[in-house]
Amino acid sequence: MLSEISLNRVLVLALALASQVSAQPCDIYAAGKTPCVAAHSTTRALYSAYNGRLYQVTRGSDGTTADISTLSAGGVANAAAQDSFCASTTCVISIIYDQSANANHLTPAPPGGAASGPGPNGFDIAASAVGAPVFLNGRKAYGVFIEPTSGYRNNAAKGTATGDGPQGMYAVFDGTHYNSNCCFDYGNAEVNNDDNGNGHMEAIYFGSNTGYSTGTGNGPWVMADLENGLYSWNTTGPNPNEPSSTSRFVTATVKGKPGIWALRGGDSTTGSLTTYWNASRPSPGYSPMSKEGAIILGIGGDNSNGAQGTFYEGCMTSGYPLTASENAVQSNIVGARYSVAPLVSGPAFKVGSTITLRATTSCCTGDFITHDGAQVNIEAVTPSSPTSLQQQASWVVRTGLGNSGCYSFESVDTPGSFLRHSNFQIFLNANDGSKLFSEDATYCPQTGLDGQGNSIRSWSFPTRFFRHYGGVVYLASNGGPEAFDAQSLFNNDASFVMSSGFATS
Repeated sequence: MLSEISLNRVLVLALALASQVSAQPCDIYAAGKTPCVAAHSTTRALYSAYNGRLYQVTRGSDGTTADISTLSAGGVANAAAQDSFCASTTCVISIIYDQSANANHLTPAPPGGAASGPGPNGFDIAASAVGAPVFLNGRKAYGVFIEPTSGYRNNAAKGTATGDGPQGMYAVFDGTHYNSNCCFDYGNAEVNNDDNGNGHMEAIYFGSNTGYSTGTGNGPWVMADLENGLYSWNTTGPNPNEPSSTSRFVTATVKGKPGIWALRGGDSTTGSLTTYWNASRPSPGYSPMSKEGAIILGIGGDNSNGAQGTFYEGCMTSGYPLTASENAVQSNIVGARYSVAPLVSGPAFKVGSTITLRATTSCCTGDFITHDGAQVNIEAVTPSSPTSLQQQASWVVRTGLGNSGCYSFESVDTPGSFLRHSNFQIFLNANDGSKLFSEDATYCPQTGLDGQGNSIRSWSFPTRFFRHYGGVVYLASNGGPEAFDAQSLFNNDASFVMSSGFATS
């Protein structure tokens, strides 16, 4: 039997030949005798010959669906098709298609032992189709922006590892989009949406949770969710060999076989992978493993759905991948040249300017977003209104506190206070400097859904927009469980015309 060192050498030669036909990640794994059993990406093909569906979008205007495919065999997604289909409405990602022959497609996750979602019958919500735009080699595509209570699952997956069987996986994430909640995962989980005990999962985790083990610094970290534990090595506390992952795009790998597991990570745009752990499993309960073979994305095995993160691509393999395979996959990812795409569109906002935001619904075209203390409403305002009211309707545009590609809106008459969402209502609150506040106060304007002005989309909840309802301003979805999510008049109620402020700071 060939040793891993010998197999690595053979694979290097095989990949040299494969590079002539532009081998993609699943071609690389197959060359190493660990073929993909699931391959998910909304940005590109993961096989050189794949020329099919990547994901499905559902639009809010009429519930119609469309499949978004590759532009060519082995190519990137046809983002223009999505943009055309979703013009003047909202869209969510309703299916993430498996590119392997196993048809291990991912759909919004059902409720589990830890949590139910806000969707119909307790399912998690589908991710926004526009929350994570990127470029690959200069071509636009969209990732999967997971907000809390969003997640995907397949409990009847074929070909995935079970028991103590060997497997590997990789994923590309947004290194700036994370939190400390459980659990932003991609990989192998329970088939019954519950916590079935130690060792019943083997998935990649990305975030800053400190409940078990960690890397160094403040995070985020690439770790393994092995159920009842997020591990960066085989014990609790910080693994000194793993730094925080601060790159904009992060590659993460986890693989396991009887008695052994390995964790690696790196910058998806440059360089190689670093090995954080490659040794024995934690104990007790993790050797042998009891993997069940379901596939999850953005949630824990029991539907713990409080985490956030962005997924661009990933796969799961049959068998324990060679180091050379993982290194070649990382080189391929670097060659894909992921880069940041604009998050905003429509009439331009200028940082430092003072603006107003006027409603466009026919009932309320003289009303502006104002505040009365912490309460944010719409109210009629004119140039002859009292100065105090004009100031309450005027906002200073600031660089986004939570993402510099978007904006935050500071009150003219209450400096240091910003429009922020809490429980899906918009309030005016003082900036407390926290990560949560910064993200809650960051918004990404896009072309108005009704064709007028802008619709103000939340950065952290991109399925939701500023929407006036009953005179109050909410962070509303186009259809949902609350009265303010009503689809009637949504496009009008969620569109605002920006103009110069009544008052300056």
